Amino acid sequence: MTEITISARIPEDVSKELEAFMKEESLEKSTSIRKLLAEGLQHWKEQRALKLLEEGKVTFLKAAEMSEISVWDLADIVREKGIVWIRSEKYISRDIEKALG
Repeated sequence: MTEITISARIPEDVSKELEAFMKEESLEKSTSIRKLLAEGLQHWKEQRALKLLEEGKVTFLKAAEMSEISVWDLADIVREKGIVWIRSEKYISRDIEKALG
């Protein structure tokens, strides 16, 4: 994997929290930042997929694909958050066909 360098200014309070994270996780600064960035991006992907699912803009399987998690994990998240996603028979049929295909 090719890596690039990113430079950013952060508020002092965020820097202090980063230092605490580094200490607790026993990680170097660059490793800590990569870990937190990856976790933040994963959270963003999941939230985006859930929003589109709830709006009826994507199927359940597409939402799982977008968020890069299994359909079973997505089902758990949907259940926990009480998200209503079945709005159309078209999506139900499409999801069933894809799951069986």
